[in-house]
Amino acid sequence: MVQFITHFTERYSYLDSVKIALEGGCRWVQLRMKNADDQTMRKTAVEAMALCRAAGAVFIIDDNVHLAKELGADGVHLGKNDMPVQQARELLGTGFIIGGTANTVEDVTALYAAGADYIGCGPFRFTTTKEKLSPVLGIEGYRRIVAAMQEKGIDIPIVSIGGITVDDIPEIMATGVNGIALSGSVLRADDPVEEMHKIVELIETLKHRYNG
Repeated sequence: MVQFITHFTERYSYLDSVKIALEGGCRWVQLRMKNADDQTMRKTAVEAMALCRAAGAVFIIDDNVHLAKELGADGVHLGKNDMPVQQARELLGTGFIIGGTANTVEDVTALYAAGADYIGCGPFRFTTTKEKLSPVLGIEGYRRIVAAMQEKGIDIPIVSIGGITVDDIPEIMATGVNGIALSGSVLRADDPVEEMHKIVELIETLKHRYNG
């Protein structure tokens, strides 16, 4: 599973980043626009969702449960300071994907119990795209979390996030996580579409190797 988290740079707008991810073969996009006003967020979400629908990609909105419901997005991703997963589930029902952010085994356990569909677990390393950063996990952090999940019988997809580059991916996937979420490393590449394509292909190959 490869998730692309939207971002903007001096070169690319949020919508540009969606187009790059889709053109590069990514089929899971999360629209993340921290600090955007409601009107800008809604306008961008409508256009981003249309692009994802045309490409057959999953479209997730970060944080904004009400907008996800209004537009009929595929789901929502909730950070630690966002609406609780259980409350979001009551509002959205079972037809929406709900993801949550975790940094510890305790976070993972709580999100699993609350009925989350997947977990964005990180950060892998320091990243400038997130303002309030939890303690960095690194490879050992993911090993610990995956081992604890197996011990507790917790079966939920874990997606690694936070400052990940293409060179990190083989070692991260070897820990037993199910996927990778990234943003900046794609947009910083000389050819972002090609970089996205390379990442998608690499993760597909590694997924078959480690998950059968």
